[in-house]
Amino acid sequence: MRNLVAFLRRFQVFLLFVLMQVFALYTYFSYLNFPRAQYLTSASRVNGAILSVRNDLTKHFALSENNTSLQNENVRLRVELDAMKQKLSELENAPVKVTDSVFNQQYTYIPATVINSTYTKANNFFTLNVGSLQGIKRNMGVFSDKGILGVIHSVSKNFSVVKSVLTENINIDVMIEPAGLFGLLKWDGKHPRRGQISGISNDQQVKRWSNVVTRGGSGLFPRGMMVGKVEKLRTVEGKPLWDVVVLFSENYRTLQRVYVIKNLWQKEQSELEIRVPGDEE
Repeated sequence: MRNLVAFLRRFQVFLLFVLMQVFALYTYFSYLNFPRAQYLTSASRVNGAILSVRNDLTKHFALSENNTSLQNENVRLRVELDAMKQKLSELENAPVKVTDSVFNQQYTYIPATVINSTYTKANNFFTLNVGSLQGIKRNMGVFSDKGILGVIHSVSKNFSVVKSVLTENINIDVMIEPAGLFGLLKWDGKHPRRGQISGISNDQQVKRWSNVVTRGGSGLFPRGMMVGKVEKLRTVEGKPLWDVVVLFSENYRTLQRVYVIKNLWQKEQSELEIRVPGDEE
């Protein structure tokens, strides 16, 4: 207590000065409109800047979580779209009126993230952060929001390696719309944004910039998934075929968020097709 009294006596003039300054400023801003408005405007500007910075930081740190949420929402919407397409197909081909409201879902989609990839080799692969624990198996198709990407090649418990479309002898069955021309998608190992379609007869008319989509015959991909667009046509020397150059819809150098396709009817289709008699019979 004695020290406090000594301190107040020693600095009484200075403390009186500070008190008078605070009182003067309070009176100045309280009773004069212009200075008060200026003060409130400045304070609002500072508070606004602080809130803006805080909001930007919050959005940045929540970006990964938002992307994952968006990816899961895309899975749900794609399943619903497949269900709608299948139901419409059933209604178009049904010989009698369909009254059953239960839909047998054929495909499910597993979201994943690319954690490693190549695109400059003759055979390119990329690694996903999902494996057998998430239901991933060999020979499942992989795609992104822009187009197909490849096929699962090998799987561990927590990771899987995908054989990219940028691989020799990838041989994915595709279709050129709207003509409905079927062929096999290949890659010549040259450019990561362009592939080729083989098996198209050169007596067929193919228009530039036609959509190239999956045919869906192998069961790896649903029918109609985007692959790219027809960029140009070249004649195959000595053969009555077109060499169709495709501009891929996906840039394989910037892969991040992808989906793995699980065909719930794949086993049934494979078991049925294996019973088809071979040429030797």
